[in-house]
Amino acid sequence: MSVLAVDMGSSSCKAVAFSDEGLILAQNSRPYAPQYSHPSRAEIRPDAFWEALCAVTRRTATDLQPDSPRYLCISSHGETFVPVDGRQQPVGPAILNIDNRAVEQTRWLCEALGRRRIFDISGLVPHPMYPLPKMMWLRENSQDTYAASNRFLALPSFLLSRLGLPAYVDYSLASRYLAFDVTQRCWSDEILGACGFISDQLPVAVPAGTIAGELSEKAASDLGLIAGTLVIVGGHDQPCGALGMGVLEAGRVSASLGTYECLVSASTSPAINDTAFNANLNTYCHVVPERFVTLAYFPAGIMLEWLSRILASSSEAGRDTGFFEKLECEVAEGPTGLSVMPHLPGSSTPDFNPFATGVISGIRTTTSRADLYKGILEGIACEFADATQLLEQAVGPINEIHLSGGGCHSQLGLRLRASISGHPVHRAQCSEAVCLGTGILCAVGAGIHPGFREAIGHFVKDAEHIAPEPSLISAYRPYLEQHRLLYACLAELRDVQAVDLMKRSTK
Repeated sequence: MSVLAVDMGSSSCKAVAFSDEGLILAQNSRPYAPQYSHPSRAEIRPDAFWEALCAVTRRTATDLQPDSPRYLCISSHGETFVPVDGRQQPVGPAILNIDNRAVEQTRWLCEALGRRRIFDISGLVPHPMYPLPKMMWLRENSQDTYAASNRFLALPSFLLSRLGLPAYVDYSLASRYLAFDVTQRCWSDEILGACGFISDQLPVAVPAGTIAGELSEKAASDLGLIAGTLVIVGGHDQPCGALGMGVLEAGRVSASLGTYECLVSASTSPAINDTAFNANLNTYCHVVPERFVTLAYFPAGIMLEWLSRILASSSEAGRDTGFFEKLECEVAEGPTGLSVMPHLPGSSTPDFNPFATGVISGIRTTTSRADLYKGILEGIACEFADATQLLEQAVGPINEIHLSGGGCHSQLGLRLRASISGHPVHRAQCSEAVCLGTGILCAVGAGIHPGFREAIGHFVKDAEHIAPEPSLISAYRPYLEQHRLLYACLAELRDVQAVDLMKRSTK
């Protein structure tokens, strides 16, 4: 008997079928790409998500023949939402999490309710990435789309509705709207009311692991599955990934290494405190009942994707999936002398500045493509070290950091993270922790396993332990300080760029 776990990521959809013992039986993925009609906007055609879901489930089910999965669970990256009409049909493009159009609306929210009051309710510090200010933006700037909109659905809610099931959203993804009361686990009438919205404009919030229903003949045919397949409500990718690395209690932290890099700790209450607020940490509902997560995160892999894109004229970059592995073999020993800020979509923890940009400092005539690659890894590792430090200050000591995701393919990147942060790291055996956590949710929700601890014992295993290296600790200690200094020194430039961007956004 197998469960089919789907992760709707920010750049691709992945489907992984697991046995009831957590073994991978089959997996497939399909990419999709956002459209950028403006420097601050990022959108995707909603059907691109649906088409990707259908493609990966069909291929995975075919790979498993004759034993088709009987249980399906869909998790997703956060913040992306789809405006739909009363028939649950899209009335505009899906607005992505990396979209920063709603700067003015976010500023209004802070003035109207106060940043701290919003944090105390939602566990989030206001930022343009969240759906709530973007809903306000639509009302003010895209009146036809807003007038046609009946609800604003999280991505899994939209996909559930396409399957003919209730458009549920779990508590963890609901928390990403900036309008959810994480302590009471319900939509906040105070926040919504201040903005002129009601909870009926949002999906119904339920616990992760809730049974959404069974696939009809039509829906099963679309997905290549069997009619009657049980569909379980998934959650936000970060807490799902944390579950997939066994993060239930304090002291054990997960880190998913992808487009964004996110460190996640667990607790029995949200970290609604001054330290978390001042560091702009996120603290909200876990996908596990009676648990909360606290997140520190930053853009990371997106900078490597950019490097690959600008080198695409090279036959290596264009055709060889091992391009970065080749660059890793070319790198020289020791620090590159570069300081890299991987903030292409803006910075995250602790500054959360949508006007921050990617920066590469220290380029010389001798700088090579391998130097650029390693310099980006160094910059990401410095961001990782700062995020680790902030998380410890807010939630307490970190005993273990467990890593998963595409970034784990770089052994150099893992060594730099361990040494610059000073924390040993553990690479998970399963590189798809989000799908693994989604599979655990599915197995527990379907009753295959009686509880999360028992399921974790079957599903979660480590593959490698990487300790900090004294030589790297010494070599990179000044680089971490240099990294922090560069970001601080660029503050005035960011202010000037912000004014320019705001002027262009009104044209």
